Amino acid sequence: MRSGQLQEAFSAIDVELAAFERRIADGKTLPLAATVERVIELIKRLFIAYVAVAGKKPVPDVAADILEVFKTLAKGEPSWHAIRDNCRELVYYRNCINMGREDALPKVPEKMAVRTARHVYLYVKTRCIREKRLED
Repeated sequence: MRSGQLQEAFSAIDVELAAFERRIADGKTLPLAATVERVIELIKRLFIAYVAVAGKKPVPDVAADILEVFKTLAKGEPSWHAIRDNCRELVYYRNCINMGREDALPKVPEKMAVRTARHVYLYVKTRCIREKRLED
């Protein structure tokens, strides 16, 4: 994967996150399970794109769980652990939904999932800009 492909991944993911954010700003409700699954997939795709461009580690399978993909991303680079808990939070939401324990989730978890995904997106983008993998 070339840096142009990384830029394309960032652009596509930004468009999807912005669509979620517009719906939130417009006061519309988001479907909880679908939103959580989608933001997990978007962040996982971003991690895979970064690993592919960096070219130092084996590229994770797209079918792998987000925490496995994150493990590959962070291996040997502890600075990635700054967003580890954000990934775990998204997985926690998914697990609660799958176990029928929505009562264990915070208020408006679908909004929190989108905001968490945006946070991770910005962290990775800032890092890519600093590493000169992306333009500002």
